[in-house]
Order: sequence, then C-alpha cells, then structure tokens
Amino acid sequence: MDLTPLAGQMFKVLGYLIPVVVLILVLKSRWFKGISGEFIVNAAAKFLLNKDEYKTIKNVTLPAEGGTTQIDHIIVSQYGVFVIETKNMKGWIYCDPDQPMWTQKIFRHSNRFQNPLRQNYKHTKTLQQLLGLNDDQVRSVVVFVGDSRFKTDMPDNVTYGLGYIRYIKSFKTKVLSPDQVTRIMDSIDEGRLSPSFQAHRAHARNVQEAVREKQNSIACPRCGSEMVLRRSEKGGDQNGQSGDAPDIPGAGAQSTSPEKPAM
Repeated sequence: MDLTPLAGQMFKVLGYLIPVVVLILVLKSRWFKGISGEFIVNAAAKFLLNKDEYKTIKNVTLPAEGGTTQIDHIIVSQYGVFVIETKNMKGWIYCDPDQPMWTQKIFRHSNRFQNPLRQNYKHTKTLQQLLGLNDDQVRSVVVFVGDSRFKTDMPDNVTYGLGYIRYIKSFKTKVLSPDQVTRIMDSIDEGRLSPSFQAHRAHARNVQEAVREKQNSIACPRCGSEMVLRRSEKGGDQNGQSGDAPDIPGAGAQSTSPEKPAM
C-alpha cells in the first residue's frame, strides 16, 4: 500500500497547524503582553495628550546601581516628569500599597506578584539622580491594562486603562520651565543605553539574577518580604536553641520594614 499521499496530506495539515500553534504561544507569552500593554499606553499618550505640552519617551534603559533599570514610558512636561510602569494582566487585583506583594485572582487560582509601586520606585529614583530633580518634579504612575479589575481601593497613581491620562492632566501647577523640559529630554537621551537587542538582553539578565536572589532568601509567611537574620542578645531561647532566628517584619518591636526591591 502506497502511503505517500497520506504522508503528504499529514505534512500539509502540519504546515497549517504549526504556524497557528506558534501564533497562540506568542499571543499568550509574557513578552507579547508587555508589548501590547506598552502600545496601548503609548497610543493613548499620543492621541490624548497635547504633544506641545507633553513629550513621551518609551522603553528607556538606564544604568543603575547593581545593573540596569528599564522604564516603560516617561512623559515630560512643565507639570512634572511622569514615570509609567505598565501591567498587562487579567483577573481580579487585590492590593495593599504598603505590602511588597499584591494578589491576582483568576477564578479560584491566586497568584502573587511584586507591588508595582515598589517596582517603579527604583525607576523614579534612578531618573531623579540622573536629572537632579526632587520628589515634587518626578511622579510614579502605574497603569493596568487588559481584562483586569481592581477589587480593593487603589492609590490615585495606580490606574486602569486611560485613567492614567486623567491622573496626569490633574496636575495644573507648573514645576518645570520650558528650558528645563528641553534639558531633561536631552539628558535622558544622553543617559539612556542604546535601545538595542543587546541592551534588552543585559537588562533581562539583571532581572533574572535579582529574581533568583529573592527566591533564595527566606520569605515572610505574612507579607512575602525578605526576613532578616538576627542574633538574640540573650544568646538563645528558652528551649536552648541558637539565638539566630529570622526576624518577621511586623512581628514585634524589633522588626524592620522591607527594603524597596530593585527590579
């Protein structure tokens, strides 16, 4: 029996299926979600903000202590420099602005992710240091896009969809002069790493190393922050165990606040 026609048909079907499977995998990938989220934010800024008043710079990678930091969007105006972190997520979002981890819930499945306000903290501080600006001139903004809904109250600078445009426009007091805006644009352009594939790879490696370090640390069972190893002044507990014990933030007067994570 000649199976050549059957094999030809199978290869033909596979020729159609493989591109479809690849496309589905790409659409579901974290990379594509990030790209699509940034496109939405960029398009909104382009069409809803006056281009003469607001200047948008996207995908800025800056050298920072311990590696690099990557900023999704920077919007520069006389009303301040707005540093935007984009999150393309679905499901219900629960947050506590003071906690290092937030929660995403899809049906019965819960997933914890880093507090984006803390994630954006390093971005704003790195930019402030580069530009020599103060806290009143640089503002952190977090934008959620995608099929997500907030289930707890959010700070004013954490918005959904086009809400970030309203937040930016709510600032009416000019804190920068036109000359300062021009100098800021020039300084960012001079200070950023070349927007190349190599720069993106280098930043990705830095992020992966930071994630590995965080995974190797001891996590607090209450809030997810890293616990600190302390030695008891008494040299041990009543059970004769060593005085070295992880310090849980929020449990007792000796606890310390978790540091801002660097991502």
